[in-house]
Formats: sequence, C-alpha cells, structure tokens
Amino acid sequence: MTIFAGTWNADLTTPIGKIVAVFDITETDGVLTGQARTDAETVDILDASSEGNRMTWTQHVTTPMKLTLKFDVTVEGDTMTGSYKAGFLPSSTVHATRAAAE
Repeated sequence: MTIFAGTWNADLTTPIGKIVAVFDITETDGVLTGQARTDAETVDILDASSEGNRMTWTQHVTTPMKLTLKFDVTVEGDTMTGSYKAGFLPSSTVHATRAAAE
C-alpha cells in the first residue's frame, strides 16, 4: 500500500465556494487508480502518477460545469494538501484528511 491509498475527505476551494469531495484511491501493482465523488457525481481518477510524497491526476467533471480538473498534491501522514486547475479557471486549493480504516 502506498502513502496515497485510502479514502480521503476533501475540501476543494472554487470561485463559487467550497466543494466537499471524497477521493477513494487504490494502488494495485504500483498503479494508482480510484474515484472522486461529490453529492452531485462520481468520476474516475485518471492518469495518476506519483513521485515521493507527490501525486498528480486528472478527472473529468460535469457538475457544476463540464471541466477537466488537474490535481497536484502532497501527502504527509494522513493529510493531503495541494492545488488543482479547473479548465480556464485559476488554480484552487485542496485539503484532505485520510478517513479512519473501518
């Protein structure tokens, strides 16, 4: 298991306010995959890659508008921080904490 695998409860800042999301990240044979979900939709985590404690990925959302989000985060323990770029919009911040294993 990598430092990225797990369920992450995330707050994403946006120009229209905060979005609460959950990232379910898995690793199988060194390949990171997963899904991101909000109350509005669930999308796949695409093109995930990692180096050290840094992870990048892309996801395509349709709510509140159709956009491609590009994430760049770092993980320290059970905390994930970083930023994401949503299409033509300015970069925004993301902060997440790892959910306790059930």
